[in-house]
Amino acid sequence: MIQLRPSNARGKADHGWLRGFHSFSFADYYDPAEMGWGPLRVINEDFIQPGTGFGQHGHRDMEIITYLLEGPLQHKDNMNNGTVFRRPEVQRMSAGRGVLHSEFNASDKELVHLLQIWIEPDVQGIPPEYEQKDFADQTKRGRLALIASPDGAEGSLTIHQDACLYASLLSAGEVLSHALAPGRRAYLHVVSGELTLNGEKLGGGDGAKIEDESALKIAAVSEAEMLLFDLP
Repeated sequence: MIQLRPSNARGKADHGWLRGFHSFSFADYYDPAEMGWGPLRVINEDFIQPGTGFGQHGHRDMEIITYLLEGPLQHKDNMNNGTVFRRPEVQRMSAGRGVLHSEFNASDKELVHLLQIWIEPDVQGIPPEYEQKDFADQTKRGRLALIASPDGAEGSLTIHQDACLYASLLSAGEVLSHALAPGRRAYLHVVSGELTLNGEKLGGGDGAKIEDESALKIAAVSEAEMLLFDLP
């Protein structure tokens, strides 16, 4: 079963300094039918204006992945982490028993464009953790590059959940396959471009909930970027 989640059906927020699109219920956007998919709880596509951002705020018991698309993001937290990073670096923060952090657009000219992803952990109350790694675009070309996993395989970020996040950059005509183990589900998010998933067409911002499918065939219609979540 493949259930499409069109880009234009996502929740929307416009605060002037921040414009966001929510694949699942978040903040003032609530849809009881869109509360996540398995442990995948949030995919927010955010556009942050120069010199603005999220002041210090707290999280608990959540795996938070920031996938930058453009612009410089400044991160500070109460674990004494402070950094400005850009694509192709990806950030993982395990909030655990509690963390305070802030995120700001570090430029006075550039827009920051990012995807913020929340995955519910399979353990609670752990000490908070922070991790940041570089995933060069060439490592994503024509393949599913492992970005996050429960054991840090292939140099990926380590998350506290039996879930894997893959990223891929595809040229028109390229085809990828992914096998889902019995009982597993998946979620595909198209960052940009157009592709087909088992024959279903998707464009930028579209998503797809996937279950009871043993094999996925992803074919690029145009230059495309995508994220694939393999989930319990």
